[in-house]
Amino acid sequence: MALTTELGRQLQLREVGGILLQAATVDNWSEIQHFEAKPDDLLICTYPKSGTTWIQEIVDMIEQNGDVAKCQRAIIQHRHPFIEWARPPQPSGVEKANTMPSPRTLRTHLPTQLLPPSFWENNCKFLYVARNAKDCMVSYYHFQRMNQVLPDPGTWEEYFETFISGKVGWGSWFDHVKGWWEIKDRYQVLFLFYEDMKRDPKCEIQKVVQFMGKSLDETVLDEIVQETSFEKMKENPMTNRSTVPKFILDQSISPFMRKGTVGDWKNHFTVAQNERFDEIYRQKMEGISINFCMEL
Repeated sequence: MALTTELGRQLQLREVGGILLQAATVDNWSEIQHFEAKPDDLLICTYPKSGTTWIQEIVDMIEQNGDVAKCQRAIIQHRHPFIEWARPPQPSGVEKANTMPSPRTLRTHLPTQLLPPSFWENNCKFLYVARNAKDCMVSYYHFQRMNQVLPDPGTWEEYFETFISGKVGWGSWFDHVKGWWEIKDRYQVLFLFYEDMKRDPKCEIQKVVQFMGKSLDETVLDEIVQETSFEKMKENPMTNRSTVPKFILDQSISPFMRKGTVGDWKNHFTVAQNERFDEIYRQKMEGISINFCMEL
């Protein structure tokens, strides 16, 4: 039985345009590509494990004008449809989005080249959060350990190689971040950094408020900062994924909301791995004017 489960986990990813995606997503690819975005859609875009749930809760709190009770109306993954999500016979992300009233807030992990074309055609707003690659790798490693519908990551040493080669779900971190960085001035993109959000959440939340065309007073802003802290969200059943069955997310292996810190990579990377990673980073990000904070 264990072998069957393991085999099942290894078969979960298939390629689209050189990017590994979940098999059910690939099976649903035509529906995803033909998704009809609307001009007032807001799309939350992230590479996996870059603060997706965090920015979702921030956006929802802003939409609800800081009303905590309204943000408890449903678990977070049901509030903002995940465009490429598919797990038949449940409704797909596209189907859920299609039943939503406007203005819609949607989310995706897709790189720019795989995004449904209607998002560009309708000049939608994109909210992108980037997290430094080292912490992202560590977080993704622990997520794959506990996520029973993604391939087993193997040892840390094995996963290090898998990640830097881009052989993980949603592809290479380097390509993903570069892709969104390079189009940010051509479209309505608010590009945020996870590390800035940790350092000064109020300042970054204010940027999101303005980007969304909203106006909130100081007390509401302070409330949002407080309610979207890692500690609050880790205890909140609407955001901590505690309602997801163990056969999908086994939080006894690693909690979904694990640390939420900057610099945890130092507890995982060996000196040799760090030097090698820095060299690969220099090569892959050459010519990109983007500076990541690696520790706070």
